[in-house]
Amino acid sequence: MSDHAGIDVTNVTAWLDAHIEGARGPYTFDLIAGGHSNLTFGVQDAADNHFVLRRPPLGHVLASAHDMSREHRIISGLQNSSVPVAPALGFCDDLDVNGAPFYVMSYVDGNVVHDLDEARSTLSVEARDNASRSLVDTMATIHSVDLDATGLTDLGRHEGYIARQLKRWYSQWNQGKTRELEAVDRVHAALAARIPDQGPATIVHGDYRLDNCMVDDNGNVVAVLDWEICTLGDPLADLGLLQVYWTGPDDEASAWDGIATTADGFWNRADLVARYAEVSGRDISQLDFYVAFAYWKLACILEGVYGRYLGGALGDQDPADLEPFKLQVDAAAAKAEQYVEQFT
Repeated sequence: MSDHAGIDVTNVTAWLDAHIEGARGPYTFDLIAGGHSNLTFGVQDAADNHFVLRRPPLGHVLASAHDMSREHRIISGLQNSSVPVAPALGFCDDLDVNGAPFYVMSYVDGNVVHDLDEARSTLSVEARDNASRSLVDTMATIHSVDLDATGLTDLGRHEGYIARQLKRWYSQWNQGKTRELEAVDRVHAALAARIPDQGPATIVHGDYRLDNCMVDDNGNVVAVLDWEICTLGDPLADLGLLQVYWTGPDDEASAWDGIATTADGFWNRADLVARYAEVSGRDISQLDFYVAFAYWKLACILEGVYGRYLGGALGDQDPADLEPFKLQVDAAAAKAEQYVEQFT
């Protein structure tokens, strides 16, 4: 069964026929991932070829093709690097075709591991070990991309990444907060006062974690997904964020509710850090700062989600049912402050 919400089948079919080499309609469109992020559709043509189409979420007002064109530009550039990405095949900025810009990329066969059951059923213990290694090595590869060779030198400003991020997310916090939470203010002040020297800018994925990658049955990363907030900046921000998203079998629980990596065979956080330091050659002595920043940023993001849900984004909801979001914000802020105390 095809899911056509977000797809003008007649227009998109004509566009695919005209612009994607080897594609031949009719097509089926099935929603793979959606929500408040960009929508991802699996596309199958009459010859059983498979593609993937990305477009903004429904109801998203987009005056230009900037968001989609940026994602398309990033993965197009990275095709000329060692970073595994789904090859970009075409981009459409004509709003008359589908009401919003979209791009099409090749389909990559692999596994996206979202939860503990999937981790256990999809990957062997040996594959989980390899996935841990491959995830770190791929992140280090992202951070070593030659910006000139990929045409991504002007993707973003090179300097002041953490300062700009602190300003952006603190503004978001103050605009969308549902209550006072002084830990967020205290951590912001502490981070702003102690920003490490950045060093040369690299690509920063911005949301790098296991379920934003596809792995094969052996655990090798075969495609990195979801480049929508990628920019240039401080690579250690990605390593700090991975520490928040990742809870290994022997790790203390994170404020992030992701337990897929607690399955036997996955590495612990310290192992990921050691591997990154080894393969990247970077100084990770100030990693506590970046982990604190990642927890603080998570608190700001989740508060925005919580506020939107309280405001009816999910329809009528009993506020008590949304309490887990509030508690996760509180926990992330508390974790951030805990890490701040280690370097102040």
